[in-house]
Amino acid sequence: MSTVTAPPARVTVTGLDDCLTLDPGRPLYVRHVRGPLTVSVVSIAWLRTIDDRARTALESRHLSAAESVRARQLRLPKRRLEWLAGRLALKHAVCAYGRRHFDARTGTRDVHINAVTQGLRAGRPWVDLPVEVGLSHSVDFAVAVCGPRAVGIDVERTRRMPPMLTELLTPTPGAATDPESAGVRAMPLSLRWACKEAVLKHFGFGLRVDPQEVELTGWRPDGRFSWRAGPGLRRHVSRGDGTRFDSWAREVDGYSVALVWR
Repeated sequence: MSTVTAPPARVTVTGLDDCLTLDPGRPLYVRHVRGPLTVSVVSIAWLRTIDDRARTALESRHLSAAESVRARQLRLPKRRLEWLAGRLALKHAVCAYGRRHFDARTGTRDVHINAVTQGLRAGRPWVDLPVEVGLSHSVDFAVAVCGPRAVGIDVERTRRMPPMLTELLTPTPGAATDPESAGVRAMPLSLRWACKEAVLKHFGFGLRVDPQEVELTGWRPDGRFSWRAGPGLRRHVSRGDGTRFDSWAREVDGYSVALVWR
């Protein structure tokens, strides 16, 4: 990822259960997975360990002139590192996906990351290439995904949830005898939250739509989860049936990771 200490990324094709790893000491990790998707992980923890000179060299190599200006405008170190990690993760995911599927040789500096500016989808990232992207970051990692159609991803550090979220994430008593809900009850609360956010991010809404509008209905041993949209979410989208989507969620190295794509 950089000319300083980052090793080259090893790229293979596999399933999500076999590929995803979150190693804070590994600067960059890229995998092609069945979907087809490309997942890219950048270690924020590693970025914290490099000095200003090394970080500036990294930015010069991968950021456009406009992005470099934006980076300098971010005064809070935490915010700057998260922003930089997100940009690097998105750029590497897009470049790797393009090489595999289009034989494209786009460089990271030529991948321009934009964001929707208005409406319910404000903040959703997009690039000026024929692909869709998603991004999430939590504590030590930024994780990006690139694919041919809309994709939602959420990463949450596994933690004790506050009482308000615990109540929100607990299946309703009426669902207690539903065989599908047994899988949901087995899910850690952080993973349930990541699933709800990944669904909302797939549609580009994020938390602008109430997470209660995503009802989790099942979670299987292979990581696949099922869900359905509530009436408030269905007002904004025409496809509220979660069975028409690929949805996957797992705990990975102390983090809850969820992906939703078509």
